[in-house]
Amino acid sequence: MPYILILYYSRYGATAEMARLIARGVEEVPGIEARLRTVPAVSTVCEATEDSIPASGAPYADLEDLRHCAGLALGSPTRFGNMAAPMKYFLDGTSSLWLSGALIGKPAAVFTSTSSLHGGQETTLLTMMMPLFHQGMLLLGLPYSETELLRTTSGGTPYGPSHLAGADSKLPLTEEEKHLCLAMGRRLARTALALERAG
Repeated sequence: MPYILILYYSRYGATAEMARLIARGVEEVPGIEARLRTVPAVSTVCEATEDSIPASGAPYADLEDLRHCAGLALGSPTRFGNMAAPMKYFLDGTSSLWLSGALIGKPAAVFTSTSSLHGGQETTLLTMMMPLFHQGMLLLGLPYSETELLRTTSGGTPYGPSHLAGADSKLPLTEEEKHLCLAMGRRLARTALALERAG
């Protein structure tokens, strides 16, 4: 069965919760499944070493998860208006997929969580798109037919789902944020299936 890869990095749990909601949206669409994967942390001072299996949560991703996916949802918390280093480090290692064209024509979407409302949600989403454009992927956002985009006072953008986690990273996802995650999962799944049928 084709699958949507939901690939994320999460430090305090909000991005992981968004990933699970996107996966739930994917699995509301018959004929496709969701595959949750994460990436290990990296160190700023020395080579980071992690067990090959994380202590909790989704397994670590490898290039084969990406190579064989029908579509991708990429999620990271915001770090100074950009994706977190562990996600960037993983993406920097995908040159073999670029050389082979493995991801060309596959749909992709991005999502993020920030500690402050104007803490770089949109710039993080936009910069996360850049490596996906280089891979030849087809980027999906959220249309304004998802009316939560007009009502939200927390996260949510046309570039992809977002979440306002608060200064202590403990704010729960709002109903609007949850809805937009589910909607993104459904949109990605339906687009992947339509592209597979057309191909």
